[in-house]
Amino acid sequence: MRVITQKTVGGASVLEVAEVAKPVPGPGQVLVKVGAAGVNPVDTYIRAGGFPALGEPPFTLGWDVAGTVEQAGEGVRGFAAGDDAYGMLPFPGTGGGYAEYVVADESDLARRPSWLTVEEAGALPLVALTAWQALLGRGGVSAGQRVLIHAAAGGVGHVAVQLAKARGAYVIGTASAAKHDFVRSLGADEVVDYRHQDFTEIEPVDVVFDLVGGEYAERSAKVLKPGGVLVSTIPGNPGFDVDRAADLGIRFELFGSVSASGADLEALPQVKVQLDHVVPLADAAKAHELVESKRTTGKVVLVP
Repeated sequence: MRVITQKTVGGASVLEVAEVAKPVPGPGQVLVKVGAAGVNPVDTYIRAGGFPALGEPPFTLGWDVAGTVEQAGEGVRGFAAGDDAYGMLPFPGTGGGYAEYVVADESDLARRPSWLTVEEAGALPLVALTAWQALLGRGGVSAGQRVLIHAAAGGVGHVAVQLAKARGAYVIGTASAAKHDFVRSLGADEVVDYRHQDFTEIEPVDVVFDLVGGEYAERSAKVLKPGGVLVSTIPGNPGFDVDRAADLGIRFELFGSVSASGADLEALPQVKVQLDHVVPLADAAKAHELVESKRTTGKVVLVP
């Protein structure tokens, strides 16, 4: 089968096509013929050597996958050959999603619902699980709360808007002016142009979901109600800590790593997945360049 590999860390050009043996599922595992594999910003950091999650090259990136079950290993009860499935491989684990076939644990996969195309399903797991586990799990968003979501047009952000809205929250998103209509189409009640408006001037909120980090955290704390919660997904540069939160009478939750979970994916409500680009597997370098441009709306996926 074909995979995308790299022999060294560096720019997108280090990604290359290689031929390797098709994997064989072990007990509790399934072999999936990949129909789409999501490309996430963390993939580009690992490729470039900024986050040594997979050790030394060579290795194959990729954690989001969707496709068709080709073979079920011993003891698998939830999937059979021919089933449509999607999920996130354990992160960081060993990666391996940029490939024509991948082996995954049964517990990390969910059946692909009818409202997702295979490309949309390949784009969804990591961002949806991050929003589900961080914003809803750590943030505890509930009906009637006011929620501020930064980078609301991005991969995690555009799913987070929909999940918070599904919980019955009043949702405010930050995004550039060109993306306001898109964020509103997701259900946001208000959208703030972060380039020309000061988001600290909005009415106080119960929860802030910080997908930016740095100085955004301190500024976000200013808009929280007493006892509110600031949830950050930026462990490398959160710009905040629990002591500072205690001083301000709020709670700080640093979400360090997303967990693979077929059960969480099964629990998701129906959400819209924005695909910015669908790129052939062999052009993985182009996909990385698109993600690194930071001008995409939604997700980029690879298709074998």
